[in-house]
Amino acid sequence: MPVEAPRRRSQMETSVNILITGANSGFGQLTVRDLLRTGHRVIGSMRDVKGRNAETAETLQALGAGIVEIDVTEDASVDAGVAAARDALGRIDVLINNAGVGAHGLQENFSAKDFRRLFEINLFGVQRMIRAVAPEMRGRGAGLILNISSLLGRIALPFYGPYNATKWALEAISETYRAELSAFGVEVALIEPGGFPTGFMANLMAPTARDRDASYGELAGAPMASLSHFEAFLEQNPQQAPQIVADAVLAVVGAAHGTRPFRTEVDRIGMGEPLKGYNDHLAKVTQGVYANLGMEGMLALRPRQTQAS
Repeated sequence: MPVEAPRRRSQMETSVNILITGANSGFGQLTVRDLLRTGHRVIGSMRDVKGRNAETAETLQALGAGIVEIDVTEDASVDAGVAAARDALGRIDVLINNAGVGAHGLQENFSAKDFRRLFEINLFGVQRMIRAVAPEMRGRGAGLILNISSLLGRIALPFYGPYNATKWALEAISETYRAELSAFGVEVALIEPGGFPTGFMANLMAPTARDRDASYGELAGAPMASLSHFEAFLEQNPQQAPQIVADAVLAVVGAAHGTRPFRTEVDRIGMGEPLKGYNDHLAKVTQGVYANLGMEGMLALRPRQTQAS
């Protein structure tokens, strides 16, 4: 798939080549704009580039981004899109796995098929993307894989059951990749946003089966009531602006090799601080367990190789 190479907007020494999924909406669009503004070369991926996302694709291209079509649920689409991005950029220094979808409703109402659909996007799609870029990063001795997770990957809230599960799984594979890629100089990091007023909320996947509602009684209406309350809460808290997530991504991308935090919590409405304490404690636990097993070296990132920028 031919793609126009992104225009370099500055000659910053820290400019890197970035591929980001889910560039068509929410955090993705904001992040692409800010990465371009700070001088990085960016290719954004999305589905249906010539259809429903055509206008967005054109807008981002006008700002200097390259656009590729990638459906993260399809192996062939991922392979072709990543190859096109690599051809346009020369190499991929940073992969940002941003594409994702939410889910909301009573967990018992979600069928196994519903769960598979959500995992295909939120987890298996990330695995496909990482497998497509990791070999070149390992071979070069440098690279950053930045996964957009969620604070619901650290704590489970009711009515988000399948989504909770995908993000907990994403946290787990990120932990493992961090250990298995560190010896090659490849960094893995997580951004963990709370809830934000983006198109994400409007596109939550609902359960396909509602046959259990009657037996839940009054609780059957709780998911919708909870969602309405949360949307109203967000309206009253403008400090929870999607821009702060893009700012967090920019900070991680722009940090020096070896200084990036593994987890970055992004929230200003009450979840971030408590979960930061949890994350800090887990980091100490992880360090201790690795040390006890004689594997602490796997958490040590190899210095970046001189030939990579």
